[in-house]
Amino acid sequence: MTADDSFGRLDDDDYPAYTMGRAAEMLNTTQGFLRAIGEARLITPLRSAGGHRRYSRYQLRIAARARELVDGGTPIEAACRIVILEDQLEEAQRINAEHHRDANPPGMPTSG
Repeated sequence: MTADDSFGRLDDDDYPAYTMGRAAEMLNTTQGFLRAIGEARLITPLRSAGGHRRYSRYQLRIAARARELVDGGTPIEAACRIVILEDQLEEAQRINAEHHRDANPPGMPTSG
């Protein structure tokens, strides 16, 4: 990978650009918190060639959602489960809306 390729990947939400230390700093949390949400399977960081955890911006947004719940008093395991369920609900609603659009194209009368 060239330097130009690496620079272009910085816009990729899934590119694991952040070390554990930097991710914890950005979230104003501890590395232990990041390890805990990994153990709860909320996020799975990629590993560098040396075995160090690397996080993407997408993963940091998920971690931030869990941190807000934990800061509000929710146990970490419950916070992780809530975030997972919220994401599953959002995806189901998106799929349902797609099916509804496909079943009722514009200009077609709806039954009911």
